[in-house]
Amino acid sequence: MTPMLTCLGEALIDFLPIEVDGRTVGFHMHPGGSLLNVAVAAARLGQPVALAGRVATDFFGRFLRGYLQGEGVQVRWLLDTAAQSTLAFVATEHGEPVYSFYGDDAADTQLRPGELPDALFAETGLLHVGSISLLRGSTPEAVLETVARLRGKALISCDPNLRPSLVRDEPAYRATLARLFAMADVVKLSAVDLAWLIPGSSLEGAVATLLAQGPALVVITQGGAGVLAARAPDARHLRTAAFPITVADTVGAGDSFNGGLLTRLAELGVRSRATLEALPDDQIATALRFAAAVAAINCTRPGANPPHRAEVEALLA
Repeated sequence: MTPMLTCLGEALIDFLPIEVDGRTVGFHMHPGGSLLNVAVAAARLGQPVALAGRVATDFFGRFLRGYLQGEGVQVRWLLDTAAQSTLAFVATEHGEPVYSFYGDDAADTQLRPGELPDALFAETGLLHVGSISLLRGSTPEAVLETVARLRGKALISCDPNLRPSLVRDEPAYRATLARLFAMADVVKLSAVDLAWLIPGSSLEGAVATLLAQGPALVVITQGGAGVLAARAPDARHLRTAAFPITVADTVGAGDSFNGGLLTRLAELGVRSRATLEALPDDQIATALRFAAAVAAINCTRPGANPPHRAEVEALLA
């Protein structure tokens, strides 16, 4: 039986610009949030998946819950709250993107330690965390507590999906990431993330530094340069080439990659650090290639729009 993947973190609303003559005149509403995107990517690939956390009972929260249910993502561990939904606006001004983020005290920041039901801990075979859920309110501590409880019982995956402009207390944030990396089995970052996290280091040196913090597998996505992965304990490298595609948009590519990687690992029976460490290199390489295909297809269309399984199989064929 394929184990349950639980994504713990934010679901929010992205407002993308409607433009006339190069000016923003309105906005399209889209479901967003890194953890929501990963959950939807996995669901479209056929992976049993749940999104856990807190969601608002306002119009936007109801829209997000309905969207997730329509995509086949389980929402029984998504707790309601009267707080408002996080809203993120992207506009165009003088030809450049301008971002406005409204999320202080929003629903997704208010998950508290001890609130998640025991069923989540009994049924989760893989847990994925990260993104802005590690930045605000009580949610970071709730995420850390959940990871600690599932450590050794489920595969722990973390993608910080860094947003430096939202970081208000960099030392505290770096301390949170260090605690997570020490407990995680899989850590995935983009090359851009890595440059902020470990500035001035070579790619190989930064990967070695991350492995030394505790993960069994570190994965670095590099856009058109492909993927570099390294395994503990000997830091042996695995490389995956990027697919030759015409890029329409890179939004959501990393989330789609995570959904693909975790789906394939689940299908290979990985549900703990021990089973990941026992997986041969060629099967890790196959999982990375599958994830790269998922991300590549996402990049061929605007926005975070992960592919369905048949699309991925067609590209791989």
